[in-house]
Amino acid sequence: MRGRWQDLSDLVLPGECGGCGAPRTVLCARCRAVLGAAAARRVRPVPEPPGLPVVHAAAAYADEVRATLLAHKERGALALAAPLGAALAQAVRAGLREGSVRWGAGAVVRDGGAPVLLVPVPSGRRAVRARGHDPARRIALAAAADLRRGGVPARVLGVLRHRRTVADQSGLNSRQRRDNLAGALTVAPGGARLLRAGPVVLVDDVMTTGASLSEAARALRAVRDGAGTPYGAVTGPISNAGWTEAVYGGESWESREEQNVGSRWERTGRRPGRQGMAGADGADGVADVVCAAVVAASPDSFQINRN
Repeated sequence: MRGRWQDLSDLVLPGECGGCGAPRTVLCARCRAVLGAAAARRVRPVPEPPGLPVVHAAAAYADEVRATLLAHKERGALALAAPLGAALAQAVRAGLREGSVRWGAGAVVRDGGAPVLLVPVPSGRRAVRARGHDPARRIALAAAADLRRGGVPARVLGVLRHRRTVADQSGLNSRQRRDNLAGALTVAPGGARLLRAGPVVLVDDVMTTGASLSEAARALRAVRDGAGTPYGAVTGPISNAGWTEAVYGGESWESREEQNVGSRWERTGRRPGRQGMAGADGADGVADVVCAAVVAASPDSFQINRN
């Protein structure tokens, strides 16, 4: 019940701005402007971990933006998911534009077509229990809703799972983070088939070294290439119960409630048929990771044109 009561209290009794601490507002106009002030840009950490997809970020992880993300993640200011989701949606749009993701006869992804699949990098179960929610998943849901309002069909597909416990990443350098996360993620049984339904965009709240996004991309590509969960794990039509277990297995009731956001796919349970995506399909028609998007990235990672 913690997440639901927090949502209610944030709406009825907003305490202070998540970015600057101004009273009686969830996010003040100035901090909201900072979060979405600039167009989303491509970012690249140095050193860049192997296998990292092209990443776009809406803002630099500093000052008000950093405070807002930490308020949402660590202090349970759940109402901040909406403005953070809008920022993430900007980064997703930028990635799709740069990647020239097109369906059918060159039509840009738009309402009525196969959905963009936002795959969040999952938090560890211990962290989810401590925080009472999964920050990246919650922001991804808000981003998907923002994309749909803008005419881009989008769906959150939470198919990534931790296969082992990892150490706390704080205090680790880039190489230590890569070693800590190597092989830590996998795709849930049945998830490979669901990934065939549209272009895959990895999403997270923050990118620092890129290790988490790199490991998430590796797990998805392993399934595509047949080195992870086999495609044959699920055959025939997926029942509603099977769909729910494949996407939400092991998650709390709160996460399942959050997913009920009303898209056509979610309301009817009907999944669109496979459509060709030029230059992005992997083996057996499973779409590769088109790009990645985050709300914020380290300031240095915006300087991608280094010598």
